[in-house]
Amino acid sequence: MLQRLLDDSYAPEVRNRVTAITVARMVENGAYRYAPPFLATIASGLDVSLATIGLALSITEAGGLISPLLGRLVDNWRRRGALLASGSVVAAGTMLAALADGIVVFTIGLFTLTLAKTIFDLTINAWVADHVPYESRARVIGIVEMSWAGGLLIGVSALGLVTAVAGWRGAYVVAAVAMLAAVGGLAVRLDPEARGHRATAIAAMPPLQPGWWKPLLPVMAAFMCLMGGSQAAFVTFGSWLDDDLGFGPIALAAVTFGLGAGELLASTSTMRLTDHWGKRRSVMYGAGVMVPTGLALTTAAHDHALTGLPLLILFILGFEFAIVSAISLASNLVPGRPGSGIGAMLGAGTMGRVLVAIVATRLYEAHGIAASLLLGACLAAGCVALLATARQLK
Repeated sequence: MLQRLLDDSYAPEVRNRVTAITVARMVENGAYRYAPPFLATIASGLDVSLATIGLALSITEAGGLISPLLGRLVDNWRRRGALLASGSVVAAGTMLAALADGIVVFTIGLFTLTLAKTIFDLTINAWVADHVPYESRARVIGIVEMSWAGGLLIGVSALGLVTAVAGWRGAYVVAAVAMLAAVGGLAVRLDPEARGHRATAIAAMPPLQPGWWKPLLPVMAAFMCLMGGSQAAFVTFGSWLDDDLGFGPIALAAVTFGLGAGELLASTSTMRLTDHWGKRRSVMYGAGVMVPTGLALTTAAHDHALTGLPLLILFILGFEFAIVSAISLASNLVPGRPGSGIGAMLGAGTMGRVLVAIVATRLYEAHGIAASLLLGACLAAGCVALLATARQLK
């Protein structure tokens, strides 16, 4: 179905497999993205405070800190095998979270899910880089990254309805079963690589020069600010809707659906605009949208659903456009090693998410949604400023 979005200039391998890969990643993202909007519900079920489960979430995010190492490993692995193995571990971690009898086991389950997801995502983006030139790569990545929005729009919304009927544990069980089904679909659709294919590709990689990472530092800092800024909203908006506006699981699922629709619009926009505007500028434009919308939410809109929710959707839309464009940018940061570049980006972004998950939940408990969103807006502004200095990037 999604192959219709690609013309004949793209390799048949890409056009024939892009739908299966995008669907599998949407299921994975639904499992991964379920926790933040429903933190208050999960905290109540585990009999812990919001700050405690915010700390647990930050610990699970810490698995992404080794993304640079995982990226270098993924560059050396066969794509099909890595996808099937990591997808299966995502399902196992999700099921462990469902069966958790306390915060420790729950944290281990989400940590397992997050670590396997990192490998899964790195492998998908390396697969795209294997088959699509950099100049036209954003279109394919934009299609695949529709799965991030779809994970929220379809996955988390559906899991929210399951939560209303069977609780948060039931939602995680459904997510685990769906992930196993998605892995089965990949096993059928993806062809095994020919013997020696990876060895030949690895041999063709240019050697890394000493100090190769130094020019990337401002870019990594920008990615840390970008993903940290989004985390300030993601870990608190569900609690805000529950505490201030009295939204229950069904209403929260409806809001999540609206956020997913905004993200989907942003993802499809990258397909048309990012290659044309340039990857670096596209990230700056998306982060730039987060700044005024975040500031507006901190002033008057955060107490009113009719104004607050549209602004929240715009904030998330700006982030989604920026992060999808950032993936295209990162895939070429380390020539010949897409996994290494994207892994470095995810590692920096994870650092931002880990730190902000702790700070934002504590700010929310002390000062409300305004304080956490002010943090998000400031971090987005930092992303724009840092990327403005990296003019060597296209």
